Amino acid sequence: MKIKVVVEPGEDGYYVAHCPSLRSCWSQGKTREEALRNIREAIDLYLEPDPRQLVQDDRHEIVELAL
Repeated sequence: MKIKVVVEPGEDGYYVAHCPSLRSCWSQGKTREEALRNIREAIDLYLEPDPRQLVQDDRHEIVELAL
C-alpha cells in the first residue's frame, strides 16, 4: 500500500508530517528522516484494528486485503 504524507518544517525547528487521507494522523521529528519514521509508526497504529472487533464466528468472517 502506498500512502501520501506531507512533510513541512514546523515553527519550532522540528519537521511536521501528516497524512491527509487519515484524519488526525500527525507526527513530528527533529529531522525529516525522524519525522518520516514517526509518521510511519503513527500510520501503523492508526490502521491497527481493535482486537475486540476481530471476532470470527458463524456470522462473521475475517478477511485480509492487500492494498
